[in-house]
Amino acid sequence: MKRFRARKRQTSSPGAGKGISILDAIRDARLFWPWFAKKPESWAAWLAFLAALFALEMTPAQLQLYRKCTGRKKPPISVARYAYLICGRRAGKSFVLALVATFLACFFDYRPYLAPGERGTIMIVASDRRQARTILRYIRALLKQVPLLARMIERETAEGFDLDNRVTIEISTASMKSVRGYTVVAALLDEAAFFTTDEGSASPDAEIVKAIKPAMSTIPNAMLLLASSPYAKRGILYEAYRDHFGKDGDPTLVWQADTRTMNPSVPQSEIDEAYAADPATASAEFGAQFRNDIESYISLDAILACVSEGIYERPAERGVTYSAFLDPAGGSGQDSYTLAIGHRDAPTGMAIVDCIREAKPPFSPEETTAAFAATLKSYGIKKVLGDRFAGEWVREPLRKHGISYDPSAKAKSDLYRDVLPLINSRKIDFLDHKRMIQQFVGLEMRTSRAGKPSIDHAPNQHDDLSNAVAGLIANIGVRRYRYDSSMSWVGTGHVDDTETFRAGRITRYLFSGGLIR
Repeated sequence: MKRFRARKRQTSSPGAGKGISILDAIRDARLFWPWFAKKPESWAAWLAFLAALFALEMTPAQLQLYRKCTGRKKPPISVARYAYLICGRRAGKSFVLALVATFLACFFDYRPYLAPGERGTIMIVASDRRQARTILRYIRALLKQVPLLARMIERETAEGFDLDNRVTIEISTASMKSVRGYTVVAALLDEAAFFTTDEGSASPDAEIVKAIKPAMSTIPNAMLLLASSPYAKRGILYEAYRDHFGKDGDPTLVWQADTRTMNPSVPQSEIDEAYAADPATASAEFGAQFRNDIESYISLDAILACVSEGIYERPAERGVTYSAFLDPAGGSGQDSYTLAIGHRDAPTGMAIVDCIREAKPPFSPEETTAAFAATLKSYGIKKVLGDRFAGEWVREPLRKHGISYDPSAKAKSDLYRDVLPLINSRKIDFLDHKRMIQQFVGLEMRTSRAGKPSIDHAPNQHDDLSNAVAGLIANIGVRRYRYDSSMSWVGTGHVDDTETFRAGRITRYLFSGGLIR
């Protein structure tokens, strides 16, 4: 094969290293060409993207694709430090992330910017371990099946590779804690629109990027590449699209393309079927368009205004009638088995959450049921309501412990709908439970094709705790309330409770994807 020599633009980025571009490496039979040789025409859009990412000179066809997918007219003149790739499913994002990671690790020299004994890390952040393993398999093949690169491997671990040029390629899952403590020469985030976290954050993708950027600060040519199918109009992916798409000269590159543009080998018939079944979902998953039918259920400020800070559980008291709601799970899947206990405060009519229990998988359903039954008895509870879909199997085990179980008359979405005005009117006293808070904030309102709204958790997230608490509050029954639409109570209970602070919180609420429009 005749070797292709890409003409590179002059850039100010140091460390461009060994004088070979990523397009050179792709078209070199000794390097990455075997992965592209079978259907080179199907990779045309990806070659255009890589040319844009590394500011390489483009062919007329590549420039046309660049203009279509970036909304820009002028090609970039410098390597992108920050790039956002918004593409449909099965477009090939994971492989391209692995390719970029391998190229940066092997063909850039970061040693001038590393202290003695320090290693530069190319971090691949995925939404979960399964996705991380997929990318790692691609990287392993790209390294080990190319003899020139295989010689660079000093050590292989379950999480990545150490190379002999003081670069480590390492897989990490989506947690703002796990990405700290590194010198990051490149960070590549896969499916970031679907990141989930237990940190209690309403925007886990933003928190992860905030944690990564300082780790890149000492490397002049460090790169952050975030790739994902789009989802709702919120989060760092949408913000990048809103702020940077279509703007010539902007150093932040945003590339948006549907599945077939990036990977024409995906059958059109499969995409047509998806659009016929659910146009809103297909438009996001294959068309790479942000969804218009999804809104946030509640804001973080509204939830925090109902939280008793520092109160994690309230003991049972004499003379108080307690209620409970159970959301059972089988123990071997992804769902937790949860219990919420509370009461109605007679003087104020507020719903008070007193106790929350969660068993994360894996667990024994029988042992967990016995433990929860003991907790119910300690609050004098002999009857519990529960999820009407998941809880039928638990009826008999609870009966053995002297607890009767009745399924909820309302579906989960209806429970969330009913509890929303109580939160907004501050008629609930929540415990200071971070996972419960995160789950409430992560709930979404969706509108079906028939126009019917529903409330549920986002993809890759959970609502076992929030479901139990919402069911508890519906079971307690709260005195009729007057809805406070002024939102003047938001901010009460915080250290800085000035009018300026409250106004700032309301402003952040209005623009954070909350329910007020």
